[in-house]
Amino acid sequence: MQALTGVTRAAARQRLRLTVRAAGLMFASCAGLLLGSVLITAIGMAWFVVLLPVLPILVATVRRFADAHRRWAAELLGTPIPAPYRPLPDGRLFPRLRVLAGDPATWRDLAWLFVNATAGLLLTGVAFSLALSTLGFAGLPLTWPILPVEFTAPPDGQELRSLTGDWGLVVVSDWPSALLASVQAIPMAALWWWATPHLMRVHARMTRALLAPTDAAMLTARVEQLAESRAETVDTQAAELRRIERDLHDGAQARLVSLGMSLGLAEEILANNPEAARELLAEARESTGQALAELRDLVRGIHPPVLADRGLAGAVQAVALAHPGEVDVTVELPGRPDAPVESAAYFAVAEALTNVAKHAHANRAWVQIWYDGGLLKLAVGDDGRGGARVQPGGGLHGLERRLAAFDGTLSVTSPPGGPTVITMELPCALSSPKTSPFSATD
Repeated sequence: MQALTGVTRAAARQRLRLTVRAAGLMFASCAGLLLGSVLITAIGMAWFVVLLPVLPILVATVRRFADAHRRWAAELLGTPIPAPYRPLPDGRLFPRLRVLAGDPATWRDLAWLFVNATAGLLLTGVAFSLALSTLGFAGLPLTWPILPVEFTAPPDGQELRSLTGDWGLVVVSDWPSALLASVQAIPMAALWWWATPHLMRVHARMTRALLAPTDAAMLTARVEQLAESRAETVDTQAAELRRIERDLHDGAQARLVSLGMSLGLAEEILANNPEAARELLAEARESTGQALAELRDLVRGIHPPVLADRGLAGAVQAVALAHPGEVDVTVELPGRPDAPVESAAYFAVAEALTNVAKHAHANRAWVQIWYDGGLLKLAVGDDGRGGARVQPGGGLHGLERRLAAFDGTLSVTSPPGGPTVITMELPCALSSPKTSPFSATD
């Protein structure tokens, strides 16, 4: 019984929220009609050069207005509605106007403003009117004395005031008739209860149909995204190859050259000065050990052996152990992702913890890794000073580019004063049905 009552209350709250939203959308429809009229007028008068700078401002206003409706429709339908707009170039006015005029989404927004002001206003108006009618019928026993007044003229020409009025199927003239008319609130409330969610869903689907990207736009955006991701991946790989070449040249290669020279010199002086030759051989042995250590570090930077041996949980734990501060690690994965995705996730966590050590001034950090809905999700947080941002050329931007190669995403929440939370998502499939929970504190 309590569960049924809770469900009923939740449904009632939902319908009340939808009714309030319907009222707000009614006013928004009227505002959209005004905004669309102003935009059409500005376009028609664009031959006045002085009005040209107003057009981008008006289009940006329309787009923000449409974005608000996309968010509401996505919230009601439970599916995101991405914005279909083409990126605008920076700089002069005329290139921006050219892109705005050539973007089909600009004209679809304009058409949506007028559709929303007619069909949208009808849908939301009916939903809101049902709620008002329910309240009106329910309140008749209290409000009938102030109902609209009818005047009749008797034969002697004097006006006679009569408190009567038609309310639905009942003529209200006194308290009993008002009480009888108020019974009509029951079917009206039932109609409001049933119709409001359907009307608002139709409105949301209409918004999605007009404001969501078309298939052609989505395909074009996907091709552009893949081309950009491919270019960034090629640049990242080229930079990685240059780093490996530089590390080999400045590290192991230089030590091996020095080792060869020491061995050659020891060979020349071995007969005449055995003690000096022994010192050169000891120096060569030390150089060999250092060269091996540098080669191990280099290999670890390409693909750490611990990642192949112990999986993502063990590799992240090893990174956390090497971190100068306290790091809590929690990994809950029902299997292992593919090796490239696993490697990208490992290096993403390692880069994020490196940024924490360098910039956050944090006492504590945490790493959480889990799998949900076909996405490998990673969250790296700290209790530092906050203020982290994704900036071109910065560490987080490089991390974002690394994830983009796998269609991954990165988001940063870092208010001034902290805490900072970096959330990353990588689409992937897991190879094993086994559950591999892992939790540790360092």
